[in-house]
Amino acid sequence: MRRARWRLWEPRRRRLPGLLLAVVVLAGVCLLSVWIGANHLPFGVVWRVLWHDDGSQAAVVVHDLRIPRTLLGLVVGAALGVAGALTQALTRNDLVEPGMLGVSVGASAAVVVAISVFDLTSPAGYVWFSLVGAAVTSVAVFAIGATGRAGTSPATLVVAGAAATAVLGSFVYAALLLDTRTFDQFRHWDVGSLAVRGSGSLTATAPFMAAGLLLACTLGRPLNALALGDEAARGLGVRLHRARVSGAVAVVLLCGGATAAAGPITFVGLAVPHIARVIAGPDIRWVLPYSAVLAPVLLIGSDLVGRVIIAPGELQVGVVTAFVGAPVFIVLCRRARLGRA
Repeated sequence: MRRARWRLWEPRRRRLPGLLLAVVVLAGVCLLSVWIGANHLPFGVVWRVLWHDDGSQAAVVVHDLRIPRTLLGLVVGAALGVAGALTQALTRNDLVEPGMLGVSVGASAAVVVAISVFDLTSPAGYVWFSLVGAAVTSVAVFAIGATGRAGTSPATLVVAGAAATAVLGSFVYAALLLDTRTFDQFRHWDVGSLAVRGSGSLTATAPFMAAGLLLACTLGRPLNALALGDEAARGLGVRLHRARVSGAVAVVLLCGGATAAAGPITFVGLAVPHIARVIAGPDIRWVLPYSAVLAPVLLIGSDLVGRVIIAPGELQVGVVTAFVGAPVFIVLCRRARLGRA
């Protein structure tokens, strides 16, 4: 009896200390991101120019390249982590990520249109197309999944998202095959990167991601009730349609803004909520802040690995997260299958 009670309270006892420790780890990873790069700089020099911009070459590297890159990883990582936690809570499926709602493929299709039709070649130019494409596709997926008297359900949302991904993915590939110029421009965005994005993309998308984070903070209680099932949530006074619409809007703002700023980055929104639940338990009110802290750790850490693994060249962060996330996804699938056996 005592052992069972201890297991019940153990996640609660370690939630706040664990979150503080995660914040400290994130601060350390950010500092490493400012220090480490293709252009080797001693730590003492980096620390000095970090606080005193003297106009030297080291100061230009730190302030114009590494700090914006780190800030982009911080904001995009938090957005992807929270979007992943929201998506899994909305669908009640731990094996999905925000891309299942059509956000990434909608953004990709809009970027292809921006490049091929409107001849936009800079991230600051097609960032708005990416946001609009992500929003329109997600709204369409939600509308398809909400048809019928029963309203939305996790299964219909996932199926509608898979259908949208297949259709728009075919459009993207067809457009790229027919236009080599569009392919050359699109591939630099599609790989997912924190480098060479400039401050314009982050400035344009940060308000959307901030709004998504604020909206997500209001969804803790409704999503905890949804985890118990629709009937139980109704009995607790939760308006299911409003909760799901609010969650979908938050996912669009978060994942749409992150995809527009850095390109499609996979598996961050899938893996991080699982880590958060292991530490904090199933309470979404704690899973969300943990995801917002741990996802930037994973994203910036992956970016650091990409900088040093093939130095002096760089491996884009989208490639690194795919290599890290694929084994995690396999393990999660096997655990789910064994749990059903």
